[in-house]
Amino acid sequence: MRSTISILLLLSSFSCLAATNEADLRLLLVTVATDPTDGYDRFIKSANRFGYDVKVVGMGQEWRGGDVAKYAGGGHKINLLVDALAPHRNDAGLVIMFTDSYDVVLAGGPSEVLAKFGEFNSKLVVSAEGFCWPDRSLANQYPKVTLGKRYLCSGGYIGSAPVIYEALTSSKVGDLDDDQLFFTKLYLDKDFRSKHNMRLDHRSHIFQNLHGAEDDVEVKFDENRAYAENIIYSTKPLVLHGNAPKGKLKINQLGNYVPDQWNLESGCLTCDGDMITFGEKSEAEYPEVLITIFITKPVPFFKQFLSRLDNLNYPKSRLNIRIYSLTDHHDKAIQAWIETKSQPVDVILNHETEAEARNDAVNHCIAVSCSYYFSLDADVVLTNPDTLIYLIKQNRSFLAPALTKHDKLWSNFWGALSDDGFYARSNDYISIVKGERRGIWNIPYVAHVYLIKGSLLTRHSPRFDDSNFDPDMAFCQFLRNKGVFMFVTNRADFGRLLETDDYETTHLHNDMYEVMRNPPDWEAVYIHSNYSKNLDRNTTVAQPCPDVYYYPLVSTQFARELIEEMEHFGEWSGGKHEDARLSGGYENVPTDDIHMNQIGYEEYWLHIIKTYVLPVQERVFPGFYSAGKSVMNFVVKYHPTRQDRLRPHHDSSTFTINIALNEFGKEFEGGGCRFLRYDCAVTNMTVGWTVMHPGRLTHWHEGLLVLSGTRYIMVSFIDP
Repeated sequence: MRSTISILLLLSSFSCLAATNEADLRLLLVTVATDPTDGYDRFIKSANRFGYDVKVVGMGQEWRGGDVAKYAGGGHKINLLVDALAPHRNDAGLVIMFTDSYDVVLAGGPSEVLAKFGEFNSKLVVSAEGFCWPDRSLANQYPKVTLGKRYLCSGGYIGSAPVIYEALTSSKVGDLDDDQLFFTKLYLDKDFRSKHNMRLDHRSHIFQNLHGAEDDVEVKFDENRAYAENIIYSTKPLVLHGNAPKGKLKINQLGNYVPDQWNLESGCLTCDGDMITFGEKSEAEYPEVLITIFITKPVPFFKQFLSRLDNLNYPKSRLNIRIYSLTDHHDKAIQAWIETKSQPVDVILNHETEAEARNDAVNHCIAVSCSYYFSLDADVVLTNPDTLIYLIKQNRSFLAPALTKHDKLWSNFWGALSDDGFYARSNDYISIVKGERRGIWNIPYVAHVYLIKGSLLTRHSPRFDDSNFDPDMAFCQFLRNKGVFMFVTNRADFGRLLETDDYETTHLHNDMYEVMRNPPDWEAVYIHSNYSKNLDRNTTVAQPCPDVYYYPLVSTQFARELIEEMEHFGEWSGGKHEDARLSGGYENVPTDDIHMNQIGYEEYWLHIIKTYVLPVQERVFPGFYSAGKSVMNFVVKYHPTRQDRLRPHHDSSTFTINIALNEFGKEFEGGGCRFLRYDCAVTNMTVGWTVMHPGRLTHWHEGLLVLSGTRYIMVSFIDP
C-alpha cells in the first residue's frame, strides 16, 4: 500500500502577531513521511537548498491511510499531524505550512513564503485547483471566483499554529477517511471561514497544484537561475505540487530545473553530487554487475555489438553475462563469441515472450543479490567504452545513457506521456536529444539500455507483463507507480540506436544492405579505413595514368561479401553478346558478370556512389557536378577458362569506377586495365581500391589477360 508524505512548515504568523518583528519569526518544517522514496529525497534536498530545519514524523511506520493514488483516503496523515503539532497548539508565534512531499518541490525560501502569506491577510490559506474532489456534489457551495481556481486542494495550506491545530482537531477523522473532504467541509463552513478569514490561493501565489494545470506552468530563466512561472496568472509559485498522475509527470520535469538544478549558463548544477569514486580500488573491490542482453528479433551488426561488449572498460571478473534470445538468427554468432570467453556465459533460449525473458532476468538478479543490473538490448551501439563505469559513478538507483537513432529525434526515452500512457513530446525534449541541454533528467519512460541498483529490484520486484502495454512500457509504468525516479543522462556521448524495423534477413550478408538505414555502422564496417584521406586537401589522390585516379573506397570485408553475394546468386552472364537484361538485348563488349539489380543492391549502390564516390570525383575533376546516375552497375568475373580479358572499348559513361574485389598474387595472376592512348596500365590493384577515369573519347581501354585464378572487379558507368 502506498505510503503518503505530508509537510508542515511552521512559520511565524503575521495576522496573529502583528507586533512581532520579522527578525523574530521562527521556522520549523515538519514532514510526515512513512517511506523514504525518491520523491521524499527530492523534497528534502529542495528544503535543504533554502535552509529549512526539517523534522520527520512517521518515518518507518505503517501507512494506514489507504491507497490514495486509487481512491479517497489519507485521514491517517491528519491524525499524525495532530500528535506532532500538539506541543505547538498555543504558540501564536508560529506559522504552519503543510504540503505533501512525494510529489512536491519547494521553489522558494522561508522569507518569500512569509511575505506572500502576509499579503493574504488571513490566518489560514489553502491551495486551490480546478476540480471539486472527492465529492462533486459540493461544487455549487463554493464561493464563486472571477479569476483563478475555485476548489480546495488539501495538498498545501499555511496558517498560524493555533488555527491549524484548531482545524485539525475540529472533528474526529478515521485513518481511512479523506483528508481533502475534511478540509473542504471546514472551508464550506461559513462561520469557520469567516472567523479566520480562511482563503484559497486561487492564483497560485504560494501553492501551485499541477493537476489539470500542467500547461499553465513553464520553466523560465532569469540570469543564472531557473524558476517556474504560472503563465496564466503571471505568478511565481513557491510550492510546486504534482498531484494526480499527469501532475506527477509535470513535477518530475519541473524538478529537473528547480530549485537550482539546471540553468542556461552553467547547465547541470547538481549532477556531480553524491558521486562514487573508485580511486585506487583493486579489481575485486569493483561492484559485481549482471549484464543481461536481450535479442528480441534479428538486428544488424550483431558481431560488432558483441565486440563492443568485450571492449567495455570494466573488470571482466566482475561481470556476469546472461543472453536472452527470442530468435535463432544470431545463434552461430553467439556460440562463436562464447567460445572466446574465459568465464561462462548463460544463454537462455526457451522463453516464449519478451516479457517472460525480462521478468526472468530481474528475478535472477534478485536471487543472486547482484549489486547492479545492466540491461542491454542488441540494437544498442555503445561507442563509449566507459559507459558502464560512468553510469555507476553517477550513483543513481536507475540511470540510462541517452541514445538516439542516427540523424533522428527518435531516442530511447520519452520526455512526457500522452493521456493513454504513450509517447508525448515535452517542451525540452528536442533540446535534450540534440545535446543543447546536457544533464541528468528525470523522465517517465526509457528502454533499450539502463543500469539499476540491485537493491531497487529487490525492494520492488518490477514486472514487464501488462496486457495493455509493451514490456518496456509496462516496466516503466510499474516503476512510476512505485514512485521510482528513472533518470537518463546526456552529459557524455554514449553511442546510438540501430534502426531495425526494416532489417532484411533474406540475403547472404544482410548488413551490406544497411547503408541507408544505419549509415555510421555500415560505414564503419564497409568503407575503407583510409577513405577520408581522399577528401583531405593536403593529400594528393594518386594518378597512375593521365586523368586516371586511384584511391581507397570500400573495405576488404565489403569486397569479400560482395563476391560471396554474387556467387551465392550464381547466375553469371557468360560474356555473351545477347543479354536479355539490357533494354536492347545486345551488349557490344560483353563481360561475364552479374548486375547489382539482380541481387537487389542497385538502390543501395547508387546511394554509395552519391555519398562516397561523387565527393572524390568533384575534387579530382573540378567543375563537373555529377547527378550520380548509373544504369550499369555490375561485378565482372575473369577466369582463364571463361572470360580471361576484355577487348579495347569505350564505356557508355561520363566517368567509370573499377573496384578491385580480390587479392592480386594470392587469388589470381595477371589482369589490370590498360589505357591505349597513353600506353599506361593499372595493375596489381589493392582490394577495396578503385580506378576512376573518363569513360568516353580520351580513355580507350582494355582488360588485361588473367593468367591464373579468378579475378573479380566491380564496375559502374556513371552519368551515361
